[in-house]
Amino acid sequence: MAPNARLIPLFLMILIALGIPTGSPADIYKYVDENGVTNLTNMPTESNRNYVLLVREKRVIIKVVGDMAEYDHLIKKASDKYHVDYALIKAVIKAESNFNHRAVSPVGAQGLMQLMPKTAASLQVEDSFQPDNNIDGGVRYLRYLLSLFNGNLSLALAAYNAGEGAVARYNNRIPPYKETQNYVQRVLRYFEQYSSLQKN
Repeated sequence: MAPNARLIPLFLMILIALGIPTGSPADIYKYVDENGVTNLTNMPTESNRNYVLLVREKRVIIKVVGDMAEYDHLIKKASDKYHVDYALIKAVIKAESNFNHRAVSPVGAQGLMQLMPKTAASLQVEDSFQPDNNIDGGVRYLRYLLSLFNGNLSLALAAYNAGEGAVARYNNRIPPYKETQNYVQRVLRYFEQYSSLQKN
């Protein structure tokens, strides 16, 4: 047995004792490295590792306070400005923050379109919690990704979630991260729903 492998059950027992067996900030995986040491991570990013899921993140559904149509005028404004489909923008916001303009992710992404502080700074978004600023910056970034990946929506969404570098590392394919794969499917599903609503 690896020196710290016996710590894994203890780790899980602590989580259970705290009442958060599935309520951690993110999924937790283990892998054994070339030295026989068991490692824990919430970012299974190395394709040559044999990751085993230990703890699944609790999927929290955020209840929306107020009207989901509250930001429609800002979404329409950004859609017209950057030539990005209105229903797509709404789908991304739904998947990212569920229309909560004060949302903050466990890794620090902020606002309606969940901009990371570094991304927000590069987009000159001064206040990610200000809906107009956040949507304008997020849609501008989405427009950039759509152009970068020649209109390939799935790759643009994967890059929005995992970063354009991650998509490039996997030869312009959706990275094999479960979170990213689920994210792309979720946004596409919302996109289809909002597109259908527009037609009715």
